[in-house]
Amino acid sequence: MRIAVFGANGPTGRHLTDQALTAGHEVVAVTRRPGSLLPGRPGLAVAVADATDPAAVDAVIAGTDAVLSALGARFGKETITVYSASATAITRAMTRHGVKRLLTVSSSIADPSWRPTGAHLFNHVLDPLVNRRLGRTLHEDMRRMEALIRRTDLDWTLVRPSGLFEHPVVTEYHTAETSADGVFTARTDLAASMLRELDERRYVRTAMGVITTAVKPNVAKLIWHEGVKKK
Repeated sequence: MRIAVFGANGPTGRHLTDQALTAGHEVVAVTRRPGSLLPGRPGLAVAVADATDPAAVDAVIAGTDAVLSALGARFGKETITVYSASATAITRAMTRHGVKRLLTVSSSIADPSWRPTGAHLFNHVLDPLVNRRLGRTLHEDMRRMEALIRRTDLDWTLVRPSGLFEHPVVTEYHTAETSADGVFTARTDLAASMLRELDERRYVRTAMGVITTAVKPNVAKLIWHEGVKKK
């Protein structure tokens, strides 16, 4: 299968690109900054494009069989539009070219009823402070993206991880419709779940929650790497 991966040079996109190539797919890795995505690996084509540019997106999607988006943005006070703007460009291009299958990374926060069982500190301190205050503008745009995608006739899956962290290998992870009952998701597991769903099609035209169950991150290190260090 020939797959367009948007955000291919991002933290999740790199895992997604690597796992897709290992599985034997052809990958068009779409990024604004090629970085470490150097062409030459069998099955890999690198496309430098802005995911919010309709013409650039149209050129990338032509000739593909499916689109996987791992686009992301940082928390900020300003209005964030990258999720909804890219979804507009991607879904319109897919419709024009007859490409039906779309999987895009969203967040468990998009489910208003999501509250992980037994996670008192997260539910009552970290989630209200970090996700729903500092990340308010980001998650508002994720919800706009989800609403936009739901209105299309595509075979879409909204992929909702919980708190993302780095782990070197794919583990035993869990998926569920709408959202999954857990606080953390390894990026390797997120990528693996998307590729499995691409084949199995268990969550077409609905949301798929993904959580990691076998390992947990060190919370202090997670805050440092995902928050402080990235800034």
